[in-house]
Amino acid sequence: MSVFRVWAPRSRRVEVEIDGRTVAMHEAGAGWWQADIAQAGPGIDYAFRLDGGPPIPDPRSPWQPNGPMKPSRVLDHHAFAWSDRNWQSRPLSSAIIYELHTGTFTPEGTFEAIIGKLDYLSDLGITHIELMPINEFDGHRGWGYDGVAIFAPFHGYGGPVGLKRLVDACHAKGIGVILDVVYNHFGPSGCFLGQFGPYFTDRHKTPWGEAVNFDGRDSDEVRRFVIDNALMWLRHYHMDGLRLDGIHAILDSSAMHILEELAEEVQELSTRLGRHLFLIAESDLNDPRVVHSREVGGYGIDAQWSDDFHHTLHVTLTGERVGYYADFDGLPDLAYILQHAFLYDGRYSVFRGRRYGRPTLGLSGHRFLAYMQNHDQIGNRARGERISHLVNLDRVRMGAALVLTSPFVPMIFQGEEWAAGSPFQYFTGFEDPELGRAVREGRRSEFASFGWKPEDVPDPQSPDTFARSKLDWGEPGREPHASMLRWYRDLIGLRRRCGELSNGNMTATQTRCDERAGWLAVRRGHVALAFNFSTHPLTVPLGPGSATHVLLSSKPDVRLDGDSVHLPPETVVMLGPPG
Repeated sequence: MSVFRVWAPRSRRVEVEIDGRTVAMHEAGAGWWQADIAQAGPGIDYAFRLDGGPPIPDPRSPWQPNGPMKPSRVLDHHAFAWSDRNWQSRPLSSAIIYELHTGTFTPEGTFEAIIGKLDYLSDLGITHIELMPINEFDGHRGWGYDGVAIFAPFHGYGGPVGLKRLVDACHAKGIGVILDVVYNHFGPSGCFLGQFGPYFTDRHKTPWGEAVNFDGRDSDEVRRFVIDNALMWLRHYHMDGLRLDGIHAILDSSAMHILEELAEEVQELSTRLGRHLFLIAESDLNDPRVVHSREVGGYGIDAQWSDDFHHTLHVTLTGERVGYYADFDGLPDLAYILQHAFLYDGRYSVFRGRRYGRPTLGLSGHRFLAYMQNHDQIGNRARGERISHLVNLDRVRMGAALVLTSPFVPMIFQGEEWAAGSPFQYFTGFEDPELGRAVREGRRSEFASFGWKPEDVPDPQSPDTFARSKLDWGEPGREPHASMLRWYRDLIGLRRRCGELSNGNMTATQTRCDERAGWLAVRRGHVALAFNFSTHPLTVPLGPGSATHVLLSSKPDVRLDGDSVHLPPETVVMLGPPG
């Protein structure tokens, strides 16, 4: 006996179409409809009919084997034989996160193909992989942020079983798994939610589509829909954490914000399961209340991305000052961010035309993620250039050192560690030609403020755009990629060995810089770091009592002289006490 349930509060008649027959459902209260059907077990396809309309898939479908517009399939989550009974992920505070896109990380572009790369990731020192969204979306390729069937892993990647095999294999290798989830909007094609009930509202607006109804009439079940989805990934797929996309577009005026409610239920699930579970927010708010505990009025999210760190580092390395980069000045800002996480913590933003942000007083650096690259900051460039396409590799090494010795939780984007030659471009595969045209034109219009011409923006709908973005796994064995890979391994190893470098105490991080000369000095406990960003040799003063032993240097010709260090152009050195 299988129980089929669906929330359709506006419908007067609901039926489930299954195995060639149509079965009437009965009202089960609060807008829910239910049907108990014998001999309708796992593997059976089904769909719902609302008021005699055409069959449409289940909003909570666990499996869409033929795409988001076809019938749903019954799935038994308990049938998978997990082998990770005693698994416990590392704390987020000691994490090295690796963001990847399933479709471009390997030539095959599947969950199971990633398993073959886990030894490589483990050897690199990665503790967690972060999967870009993998829920069902329309088309054959995409970033995943236009998902429509959010309970169903994308069939093209391997569906539910493939995802479970990947997570189980990661845990066997000592690697945690974080899933990127999108609750601020749904995709423009293949989304049937609005036919079932008031999932959307016109009370708010988002940049990507209709706002989700988190605070209007009949919003209780919409909130439950999102929270149940989050708990499903953690419970049935054994995810260790979730990355919440664009929470600034999760608009909720309720007394208890949906994010606070979500954080509370995730904590309760963590307690019941006896496993560390965590939430990471992508936020454009520069508001530390996102990661403040619920007891002091925060949302209780465990950590959030720090775009201020990325933007300042990008300006320091490239000198680029267009678009939102105009708000960032390089070394002085970088020195400030290493001690405060946010640059815009109440100061005036020229780009926004107003004061922006709030101070992070008292928070650990472990509440923030630091990165030199991520899918947005690469893929949202016109040509999808990586940092290694924009500056020389000496400067890339310096940027990597800043990320991996910062008081924040470091994150690496796929292929960054070997300075991958492939770009990461924005790609889609919508079946509707008119939607494809709109995406193409919208993309080109979006980048006008950056001074990029329409012809500079690859066609997102072209299969070539997707193909160009796939990693070339022959590169790590060739120079100069092999040397960059060794550098990343050395940096991660140093962070592991030196407790000072993984310490999240921002107030104990000391920074000094000379913007005109081009140097930055950072003190992390007994470890001193010196950076020469200029194109000529420099002497960087380290201060009295500085370390005298070279732990790691990006170039060999480093010379210590008392409390100073002489550095070749575009060089970083890490110093510590002998032994």
